[in-house]
Amino acid sequence: MIRKVDFNKLKIPFTGLVAVMVLTFVFQGCVRLEENPSEVQIAPGSYSDISELRLGVTGIYASLRNASQWSTFYVNGWSGDDLTTHKASNKADFREADQRNISNENSRTQDNWRNIYGMIFNANTVLQNIEGTTFAGQEDEQNRLLGEIYFLRGAMFFHLARTHGRIIIPTTPEIDFEVQLASQLDVFTQIEADFIQAASLLPDLYPGVNPGAPRPNKGSARAMLARLYLDWAGFPLNDTSKYDAAAGMAKQVIDNAAAHGFALVNNLEELWALDTRFNSEGVWTIAYCNACGTRNGKFARLGWPSDNQGWGETFAEIRYFEDFPEGARKEATYRTDADWVNFSDQVTPVFKKIVGPASDDPVSIGVHFTSRNDLYLRYAEVLLIYAEASARAGSATADAWEALNMVRRRAAGLPYADPVPTETSQLDAEGNPNGLTYVDVTSGDLAELTFTERKWELAGEWIRWNDLVRMERVEQALSNRDPRVTPDNINGGIIPVQNAIIGSLGTDNYFAPIPIREVDLLPGLAN
Repeated sequence: MIRKVDFNKLKIPFTGLVAVMVLTFVFQGCVRLEENPSEVQIAPGSYSDISELRLGVTGIYASLRNASQWSTFYVNGWSGDDLTTHKASNKADFREADQRNISNENSRTQDNWRNIYGMIFNANTVLQNIEGTTFAGQEDEQNRLLGEIYFLRGAMFFHLARTHGRIIIPTTPEIDFEVQLASQLDVFTQIEADFIQAASLLPDLYPGVNPGAPRPNKGSARAMLARLYLDWAGFPLNDTSKYDAAAGMAKQVIDNAAAHGFALVNNLEELWALDTRFNSEGVWTIAYCNACGTRNGKFARLGWPSDNQGWGETFAEIRYFEDFPEGARKEATYRTDADWVNFSDQVTPVFKKIVGPASDDPVSIGVHFTSRNDLYLRYAEVLLIYAEASARAGSATADAWEALNMVRRRAAGLPYADPVPTETSQLDAEGNPNGLTYVDVTSGDLAELTFTERKWELAGEWIRWNDLVRMERVEQALSNRDPRVTPDNINGGIIPVQNAIIGSLGTDNYFAPIPIREVDLLPGLAN
């Protein structure tokens, strides 16, 4: 029997009323996990049946979708040189990131903090409720579910740490009201422990789910560890021994890719199309279903200006677009059919990764939202982690070069598994060589070649900022914005077409401040 929550028996977590808030909305939506989300509750005591554990896990997924369906979940991504937002309208919180001037009153980082710690609180409650309990004859399922809890908690700690750096890392539902921010090392160590535990409990392939790991498997956990170690090797800890760990973990994923169901898709366009939103490139996918009530609201209209009935939130940086190498990957990344230079609302290129291809663009078919999934971590990134980390560790082999070349070949619209002679150039529509260099490379600075490849491959996926931070290249990248200006119809004179940087580009401004309302609740967060 499912036990209802008795709020009087629940201990209030570190974000004041966040537990009550989260438990109010966490279990809404269509979850596609057998159970009815409207019946999901977290019980205040030990579980007596595995169905309660299932419902606890289901609830965290519902909470994740409720948070990640909006751009707010990725707000720090606007700090990168690939993304920008509207220069006016109601996008002030995103402009703060875009201009590197995030205040401690930014409502988007505030919402993220509370939503994410709500998920962590619920994960801790589930772990406490299952402690010491074994469901005889159902051990495999119990281990899978526990593995998911550790994976989700680690992923949420990591997601928040990439925004704020030092955070708090509670592992029980209770709270020490004298809590202070953990050191960066302790934060990464806790994330590492969660992913290691997840990898030990999750199966090679989660049974009965769509491609793309909408429920993570062992390879998903190892891939997240590889991403963690790559960050760990860079700023702020700069523990370069972690490059070897990142390469080793990524290689495990690559060597077992078939067992995990991972592979590059042949055509990049498949990644952003509705009918192929579940695909082998997803190493961990956050899934949506518009018809089921679990819509994705951060794509579609949010990528268009008002010229095309858009809501002007997620635009492409002009300089980044213009520097982007021509070819199949640029066509898959941007809506090059958009006449963006003549937009009257805001002159800005348009990401196909955000609005979708013309055939799926909800604006063109009169729909506000979409069922497109979030490819939170792609197999292409795993390949690039392996190549870059191997090179920075001084252990690059032919396999590392091949990992990079697989991504480069597909970027040119070529079969990714077929080696390409280095003298080959891509042909234009008339069959003439266009001089592109998207061909195999076997010499040069592999680390820097791969870092640059990440720039193009992962554009518009809210990842670029983290790359700039770990390599301490924020100033270099953000000092190169497009210089064009436009008349200021409100105040007179001229203003930049895109948002000007007004905050520091130094390492002292790499991480967003802790939201002031959280500091008011827990003064120790001010340290």
